Amino acid sequence: MNIKKITYSAMLIAIGVVFANFVFFPVGVSKTTPIQHIINVISAVTLGPGYAVLIAFSISIIRNIMGTGTLLAFPGSMIGALLTGILYKLTGKKILAALGEVFGTGIIGGLVAFPIAKYIIGKDVGAFFFVTPFLINTVTGSIMALILLKVLDKSKKVYK
Repeated sequence: MNIKKITYSAMLIAIGVVFANFVFFPVGVSKTTPIQHIINVISAVTLGPGYAVLIAFSISIIRNIMGTGTLLAFPGSMIGALLTGILYKLTGKKILAALGEVFGTGIIGGLVAFPIAKYIIGKDVGAFFFVTPFLINTVTGSIMALILLKVLDKSKKVYK
């Protein structure tokens, strides 16, 4: 057990839960938030795919318990976090990690959200309804994450 990774994870979860309540865009039955995508990319790059998925799951579950999230938070955030972490682990390239987030959340997560919205939430939406808003949201968050990672890289050099 790595106490530093657990503490860092807890901080990212807290940031994800708190800021998701202030910065979100309602799209049909979903609440899209670029904060989740920032955290997915940062956690995948700094902690790895397992932690990234657990962080995404934790944020989603806490937001749902608090009534500030929807069931659609699970597929997008967790698939995106997993793909982001795997791509970064395989390549070591942050840009590919960000593209993994965009594809995992925007395309795959957007498509997986359809049956959840239709059959569990009971909203009659088309199969591709969530893809465009999820893509817009995840592209924004992924770009912001790349910028933050660049700042983190520079700060490490300053404090070495």
